[in-house]
Amino acid sequence: MAPAFLIAFLIAIWWIVVDRSDSPIFPTPGEVATGAWALAKDGTLWQHIEASLFRVEMGFGLALLVGVPLGLWMGWVSSAFYTLNPLFQMLRPISPIAWIPVAILWFGVGDFSPIFLIFISSVFPMMVQTTVGVRTIDRRYLRAAANFGVSRSVLFRRVVIPAVLPEIIVGMRIGLGVAWLVVVAAEMIALNTGLGYLIMDSRNAGNRYDLVIASMIIIGVIGLLLDGATRLLEQMKTVKWRYVR
Repeated sequence: MAPAFLIAFLIAIWWIVVDRSDSPIFPTPGEVATGAWALAKDGTLWQHIEASLFRVEMGFGLALLVGVPLGLWMGWVSSAFYTLNPLFQMLRPISPIAWIPVAILWFGVGDFSPIFLIFISSVFPMMVQTTVGVRTIDRRYLRAAANFGVSRSVLFRRVVIPAVLPEIIVGMRIGLGVAWLVVVAAEMIALNTGLGYLIMDSRNAGNRYDLVIASMIIIGVIGLLLDGATRLLEQMKTVKWRYVR
């Protein structure tokens, strides 16, 4: 209940401040709700939400398919780690926004550009977290399996992967959060659909700050829901051991 009371308190402060300032630009919570409801009724809001989620789903899905296996390989094979890690550590700090001109040049203005940006921004957190997870596995697990004479492939499947699953989920949470940030930024620049585009279009089409604030709130709520959905993976029996307190 505490989060609900905090949100209600902040909304009340927002309403009082705007009402007393008599601002002609900044909207009240009521105006924001009214604007969002109008977009929801005519279906425009759902189209923008669907467009953003589709891009995140594709980009993040590709990053998951590439980042996790690559991280497992780099963590398990030392030669792969020492060969590839310097390259990835050089690429990783580059802001995803810096890739926007390159994405437009390669893929044009369309869905492929933000999907590429989402991929490039979310693949590194998952890859790095997975690699670290493999390389920091408690050696007691490996020695115990070796005492039973298991092969290297069985050791990898039955010991390494279950041990690193909690780290993979952490990487997924980080990657998904970054992906949701990047899609909004990409839509502000190079697209004509999505929540990021809705913010810019509302600003440019008559200073509709009620829709700007509504879009920002919706982005935050969806981000919270996506993170919550990812955290549900922590309840799986194969990874729950790491989160027992």
